[in-house]
Amino acid sequence: MSEKINRVVLAYSGGLDTSVILKWLQQTYNCEVVTFTADLGQGEELEPARRKAEQAGVKPEHIFIDDLREEFVKDYVFPMMRANALYEGLYLLGTSIARPLIAKRQIEITRQVNADAVSHGATGKGNDQVRFELGYYALAPDIKVIAPWREWELTSRTKLLEFAEEHQIPIAKDKRGEAPFSVDANLLHTSSEGRVLEDPSQP
Repeated sequence: MSEKINRVVLAYSGGLDTSVILKWLQQTYNCEVVTFTADLGQGEELEPARRKAEQAGVKPEHIFIDDLREEFVKDYVFPMMRANALYEGLYLLGTSIARPLIAKRQIEITRQVNADAVSHGATGKGNDQVRFELGYYALAPDIKVIAPWREWELTSRTKLLEFAEEHQIPIAKDKRGEAPFSVDANLLHTSSEGRVLEDPSQP
C-alpha cells in the first residue's frame, strides 16, 4: 500500500464477508469507510445492514441504502431481455447484469463524498470482480480499487469466522459450521452456488 487512502466506498450487503471487509479496511488502510447497499428487489429487509454499519463505526451520513429497482429493470433488465440474453439459452443473467449498476452508483457516491477508492467483496477467482472493476474503471479510470480477497490473508472460511469473532462482528447462525449455499437474489432471478452445486461429480 503506497498511497494513503482517506475514504473508501464499499459495496456492502451486511453479510459475513462484507462485514469483515468493512473492519479490515478500517484497520488495514486506517481509512473512513462509506457503505453502499443496493435495493435491487432482493426482498430482504435492508435496515439490518444499516444497523451493522453503524455498529462498525460508519457515520450515519456515510451509510447509503438506495432503491435502484426501477433503474435496474428499465435500463438493465429490459434491454437484456430484448437481446434475449440467456447464458447457454437457459440461465437468467441476474447477478451479472446487476453488477454494472452497483458499480455505477458506487462511483457516483465516491464523487459525492469525495472518496478516493472503492471496494467490493467479490472473490479473487470469479467473474464478479471483473464485472465490478470494469464498471469502476469505465466511469472513473483513475479510481483506486481495493479487492480484499486478492490482498488479505483471510484465505479460508475458518479465518474469516475467527476474524469476525475477534472483532465482535455479529455472525448469523447459518454462517457457522459448513459453508451455506450462497444465494444472490434480485427482481430478475435468484442465483445459488456452493456445496453440491460446485461438485462436478454431482451433475
